[in-house]
Amino acid sequence: MQHSAILLYVRPGSALEKKQSVLDEWYRRQLKVALPDLIALWEKRVGVRVNEFGIKKMKTKWGACNSDARRIWVNLELAKKPKECLEYIVVHEMVHLLEHHHNERFMALMDDILPKWRSLRDDLNRLPVKHEEWEY
Repeated sequence: MQHSAILLYVRPGSALEKKQSVLDEWYRRQLKVALPDLIALWEKRVGVRVNEFGIKKMKTKWGACNSDARRIWVNLELAKKPKECLEYIVVHEMVHLLEHHHNERFMALMDDILPKWRSLRDDLNRLPVKHEEWEY
């Protein structure tokens, strides 16, 4: 596995929290750039309209959906995962606009819309939610 490095420049003596905040904002910007096109692409395929999206740190979930507001949330940590995993979560949350529960109908919709969803889910679940190695 090949690793890439991100060089983080902050003022000397910056606290670890400040460094984390700068890095989190960089990841957040990456998602804010990627998500609009991804949502627009999948809105047509899923047949739903997303009014807005949000990005937040989540400890136990990769995404969430507010059906009434037609808003999807994605976990900030998805910025660190393969693009296919982000795409899977976007589709998963959009399908919740059609079916609220993880029932047979939900799974049938996922099978229809994103046939390889189970493989993507398994790949994502094998990855750590959060993994960081810091070098100074």
